[in-house]
Amino acid sequence: MSLRHALLAVLTAEPMTGYDLVKQFDGSVAYVWSAPNSQIYPELRRMERDGLLDVRVLPRGDRAEKRMYAINDAGLAELHRWLRDPTTYAAERDPYRLRAAHFEFSTYEDARQQLTAHVRHFTNALNNWEQLLSDVRNRRVPLLRRRLEERPEAEHEAIVAFRLFAFQGEVDKAKFEIAWAERGLTMIDDLERRNVPLWGAGEAGQAG
Repeated sequence: MSLRHALLAVLTAEPMTGYDLVKQFDGSVAYVWSAPNSQIYPELRRMERDGLLDVRVLPRGDRAEKRMYAINDAGLAELHRWLRDPTTYAAERDPYRLRAAHFEFSTYEDARQQLTAHVRHFTNALNNWEQLLSDVRNRRVPLLRRRLEERPEAEHEAIVAFRLFAFQGEVDKAKFEIAWAERGLTMIDDLERRNVPLWGAGEAGQAG
């Protein structure tokens, strides 16, 4: 998924100004594809240049202007093409497992702090995802409500079901990360209790 396709997906709900699009993006798509404003606005201009959006310049107050972006037929075709093409899987880059694989260069306490922070981060993420699932299930997400208003009622079940399916994957991922880190904490307790030495513990002692 690219930022371009994420923005096209948001704009299928309705035309939006850049400000409104960023607000809706942050409350929906950003859960699975985070992007700062400094990336969103330039990408909108590139999408306009590439003919994927229709843009109207509207007055904002007495002197200022705002741009209203609407997805056009070319933008819809690009979104359909992206959804149709097979996903290209990126090479794995996992900072959590890379760090854990080399905990022997640390100390038990440092490793324990790393995994405790991991549990804390993903517990917070899990709470957020479960709240989002509830909001989608009960159709409390503003962007989802707008999309449903624009589409025939016969399509509503599938629209909601696909979002629940996607976000449930994030819930499952958070639960996995919590369980993985908790297993690591148990392992650390066991190794430390049996006085299994660590290379990093020796280095830390020499440094002190």
